[in-house]
Amino acid sequence: MYPTDSRENWYSGQGLWSDVPETDWQDYRWQLRNRITTLEQLRSFMTLTAEEEAGCNFANNKLALAITPYFFNLIDREDPDCPVRRQVIPREEEMFTAPEEMLDPVGEENAMGVDGLVHRYPDRVLFLVTNVCAAYCRYCTRSRLVSNAMGYDFHPNYENALKYIEEHTEIRDVLLSGGDPLILSDKKLDYLLGRLRAIKHVEFIRIGSRIPVFLPQRITPGLQDIFRRHGPIWMSIHVNHPRECTRELMQACERLSFAGVPLGNQSVLLRGVNDSVEVMRSLVHRLLMMRVRPYYLYQCDLITGSRHLRSDVKTGIEIIRGLRGHTTGYAIPQFVIDAPGGGGKVPINPEYVTEINDEQVVMRNFEGARYEYPRTQVPEFLLV
Repeated sequence: MYPTDSRENWYSGQGLWSDVPETDWQDYRWQLRNRITTLEQLRSFMTLTAEEEAGCNFANNKLALAITPYFFNLIDREDPDCPVRRQVIPREEEMFTAPEEMLDPVGEENAMGVDGLVHRYPDRVLFLVTNVCAAYCRYCTRSRLVSNAMGYDFHPNYENALKYIEEHTEIRDVLLSGGDPLILSDKKLDYLLGRLRAIKHVEFIRIGSRIPVFLPQRITPGLQDIFRRHGPIWMSIHVNHPRECTRELMQACERLSFAGVPLGNQSVLLRGVNDSVEVMRSLVHRLLMMRVRPYYLYQCDLITGSRHLRSDVKTGIEIIRGLRGHTTGYAIPQFVIDAPGGGGKVPINPEYVTEINDEQVVMRNFEGARYEYPRTQVPEFLLV
C-alpha cells in the first residue's frame, strides 16, 4: 500500500513548478512568496468540489488559506478524498460549529502567565512566538490566533515572556510554538534561543514545527549553525500521512539530526487521513527511517468546524492495539487527548491489564493470550 522498505519510492521533485529554476525552488523565501493563498489560484491548478469552493470563500473569516508549492505537489488533484488535500484545502464543513466545539479547546487563554506564554504545567511553559505558519492545517487548535483571520491581533511581547521565565525559577522546560517558530528569521531565532539558554534554571528547550514538512528548504546551513550553538534544541515535527514522508523531508530531518536536534513526531488522528492501522504503521515506519521517533498521536481537539475531521477515540485505541507487538516499540506513539478546557494531555491506552489482586497481575498480551505476574510479597523481617 505504502512502500516502507525503500526510500527510492518516496516523492521528490518540483511537479507543477518544473519550469522554476532549481535555485529558486530550493529557496524557502521563494516558496513563501509563491504560496497558494486564494481561491483563484487553487482553481488554476485543480478542479475543486462544491464543498471546497464554499470553504475557500469562508476561509478568511476563520483560518486563512495558504499552501506552499512544495506541499501542494503532494496533493492528488484528481482525488477529492486525498489525505493531504483534506488537511490543507478548506471545506464547507468548517462553517459549522458543533455544540461541543470551542475557539480555545484546550483552555490556553486561562493559563497564560503573560500574553503569549501558557503556564499550565508546574515546570514548563508554552511560548507562542508568532501567529504565522508556512501553511495552515484546517484542524488547527489555534485557529483563533494563527493567520489572524478572526482578528485576534496577536503580537508576541518577547521581553515580557522572557522576564516571566526568568522570574519563575520552577520553569525548567520551554516549548516554542505559535504559529510556527521556524517562520521567524535566523536573527530572531538566534536571539530567542540565546536568551533562553542564558537562563540558568531552563534546562530543556523545545520547538514545535511543521515547517520541515511544509517547507523543508527552510532547514538551511545557517539554521543548523544556530541549533548547534544553542543545543541541544529538541524538536517535534508534525507528519500525519506517509505521503508527506518525502525525500526532501528525509533530507531536512537528516540536516536537523546532524545539527544535534533530537526529533520526535506528533500526529493528529484525522478521519480519512490516518485513521487506520495500515496507514499509521506505514507512517511510523517511514518516520523511523528519517531519524524521527513517533511521539504523540493526538485525538483531534474540539476546535470549531472540525467535526468532519475528527475520528472516534475508539479508532485511536485500536490503532495503538494494532501497532503493539506488530512493530518495534520505538514506532509506537502515545495516544493522548488534550483534555477539553485545560486539563492537559491524558494518555489513552488499550486495556492490557484485566485484574490486579493480592497475589498477581493478570494481563493479556498483543495476541490476547492470558498471563499472570506475581505481586511481590516482602517478608516482614525485611520491613523492620
